[in-house]
Amino acid sequence: MIGLTDSRKTSSGRPLNRTLTPSEIIARQKARIELLEGQVELLKKLETTERRLQNASENLTPDRPYPLIKETLAQNVFKGMTRYFCELLGVSWSGYYSYLNAAPLREAREKLDSEAKDLILKAFDRRGYKKGSRSIKMILEKEFAIHFSRKKIRGIMRKYGIVCPHRKPNPYKRIAKATKEHQVVANKLNREFKQGIPGKVLLTDITYLPYNETNMAYLSTVKDACTNEILAYHVANRLTLDIATRTIHKLKNNKKVTLHKDAFIHSDQGSHYTSPQFQKLLKKYNLGQSMSRRGNCWDNAPQKSFFGHLKDEMDYKSARTLEELKAKINHYMVYYNNYRYQWNLKKMTPIQYRNHLQVA
Repeated sequence: MIGLTDSRKTSSGRPLNRTLTPSEIIARQKARIELLEGQVELLKKLETTERRLQNASENLTPDRPYPLIKETLAQNVFKGMTRYFCELLGVSWSGYYSYLNAAPLREAREKLDSEAKDLILKAFDRRGYKKGSRSIKMILEKEFAIHFSRKKIRGIMRKYGIVCPHRKPNPYKRIAKATKEHQVVANKLNREFKQGIPGKVLLTDITYLPYNETNMAYLSTVKDACTNEILAYHVANRLTLDIATRTIHKLKNNKKVTLHKDAFIHSDQGSHYTSPQFQKLLKKYNLGQSMSRRGNCWDNAPQKSFFGHLKDEMDYKSARTLEELKAKINHYMVYYNNYRYQWNLKKMTPIQYRNHLQVA
């Protein structure tokens, strides 16, 4: 029985019969000290890594712990500690391995997103003016024959930090509705901007354009409320009655504009539009007149909206001279009428929509 017993588990090898020399004892002690120091160093690194992982994971989205674990395990000293780090960050280790297996799919998706980003940036900066998701979608469809949903466009813009210009609300313009109408000229429009007839409802207003830090210019426009087309505009460096009357002269002298027989000008109750000289000019050209209610900017909302878009998209403040500012405005007006697709115009430009209505 003794001879048949397996002694491999209990045997510790050939015993050392001789006594160790002093040099061998020192060498063994040195090796033991190095081993203990290595263990202490590893524990210190582990403690530092634990703190870093826990601090980094406090505000992480659910998909971020896995890249963090992968980055930590890339250090050779922590091999075989996958499960421990997963438990430390409160995620499943099977999910971590699924994350590793899905790496090719992520790379393919990232490549597609990068290609989509390049296309979106091309539309975003098209013709030198920044745009939002709606304008980007229309430009991709009309000019590049590419169909992206607005949800995808917004997702790509959010992912890569592509920010469209936003108008900042002016708290001083939050004016309550006025109940009393102005008695000089009644509000015959009553916010019926879209009447389906080009050249009938004409909106006008004046806006301020500060440039070159200390200079100020003024822009007066006439906008077709039906097609959103800018029919006439005038830029001046003084806010006189002349800026409004010259805009009307340019409107009548524009041979590309065909006005309806019942066309009328709608404006606010500014001194330019209530002056007898301006009203006399409108009668001379057989144009009717309508005015917003006192202190109610919503009665001329499309015109105010145009000025807001112009100031968002055009870099007017960098102009050094009035002539340079006028050149920038001329360029923007051509862009706005001919190339800026608009969601509420059946994704057409103002001139395309006008032609569409005329054919219909």
